[in-house]
This record gives sequence, C-alpha cells and structure tokens, in this order.
Amino acid sequence: MKNSKIREILATVAPTVATALGGPLAGVATRAIAAKVLGREDASFEEVEAAITGASGADLVRLKELEYEFKAQMQEADIKLEQIAAEDRNSARQRQVQMKDWTPSVLGLAIIIGFFGVLAYIFRFGLPAEGSEVLLIMVGALGTMTSQVGNFFFGSSSGSKSKDAVIADLKGAQD
Repeated sequence: MKNSKIREILATVAPTVATALGGPLAGVATRAIAAKVLGREDASFEEVEAAITGASGADLVRLKELEYEFKAQMQEADIKLEQIAAEDRNSARQRQVQMKDWTPSVLGLAIIIGFFGVLAYIFRFGLPAEGSEVLLIMVGALGTMTSQVGNFFFGSSSGSKSKDAVIADLKGAQD
C-alpha cells in the first residue's frame, strides 16, 4: 500500500481492513474491498486503489460496512481456531484415557523434572563459562514445554482470556 491517500482513507473509515492490507491478509482485504465497492472480487489492486481514491459517499458507507463484516469474520476465525485447538486437546486427553497410555504422563513428568533440574543446576552452580547460550536456550525450550504440559493436563487459560474480553466488551457497551 504505497499511496498515502489510500492509507489515510482506509485508516479513517476501515482501520481493520487497512491493517490487513499492510500485512499477510492483503490479498483477502483487496478482494473484500473489490467485492464491496466494485461488485467483483477479481479486480486488480490498481482498480481497487482507484475506487478508494475516488470513493463517493456511498462507497465510504460500503467500506464502513466492510469494516464491520471483516472484523466479525476475523473474530469468527479466531473463535473457530480456538475451538479446533480445544477439540484437539480434548481428543488427546480422551485417547490417553481410553488406551490407558502412560506416555503423556511420563513425558510430561520428564519435561517438568528436566526444567526444574536445569534451573536448580543454574542456581546451584551458575552458568558455565562455555556453552551457557545452549543451556539458556534449553531452559527456554523446557519452560515452553512445561507450560504445554500444564495446558494439556489442566487446560489452558485462553478460555479465561476470552471470557475476560467478553466481559470487558459488555462493560464498555454499558458505559
């Protein structure tokens, strides 16, 4: 998005779409603008650019409508991704129960013991003169895995984050 006038128009009328145009969803955003303003998805970027810079009042209203639709689609996609992740975690837990598989428990325990073992070593003996970078990378990786083990066995906090966001939105709507 080279044209500063386009950026200015979209940032004012449809900021979510403007952000998408500047990132990995640029193609999706361009097609959405083309469909909404020009009535066809296959318009080139140059045609979309010309439509935005020469937008009428009705076109600006359509861009604002697109903003709301685009935002809703992004939220829906985020919800679907979280639902898929939750179903994946649940199926892994169900598999473990049905097969009486000890592998996840043993692996989880090994990861947690490894994480706290490496931390204890660092606190007791300090970082070695050589290879400390590798040890710190290992601590970071083990810390991430420890978090994943906790999410697997006890659930993640993403549902709680979503709940907090919904409550904040409702509270904001009441104010």
